[in-house]
Amino acid sequence: MPQLPIPASPPIAWYLILSVILFALGVAGFLFRRNIITVFMSIELMLNAVNLSFVTFSYKLRQVDGHIFSFFVMVVAAAEAAVGLAIILTVFKNRQTLEIDEVSSLKN
Repeated sequence: MPQLPIPASPPIAWYLILSVILFALGVAGFLFRRNIITVFMSIELMLNAVNLSFVTFSYKLRQVDGHIFSFFVMVVAAAEAAVGLAIILTVFKNRQTLEIDEVSSLKN
């Protein structure tokens, strides 16, 4: 039985380009959206873009450091998600809106 050829992996640049695109989309969502939930999701998208670049460089350099950094970023993102969603729920409960322009005032 003949062995099948191993498919060539995509170039490293493709992963980095995808990471840049994801990060740019996250920055655009953070700057141009007015809903707190959308801004929150944009921050998560930026963190995932950074994770993709960490893992890409880790694979390219054959080192485990990027995977470890990526793991810590995921832990911080999970903690940020828990605390951030709790804050968002509290803001919505008190203000009845999630629009940033209306929430930005700290006065009652």
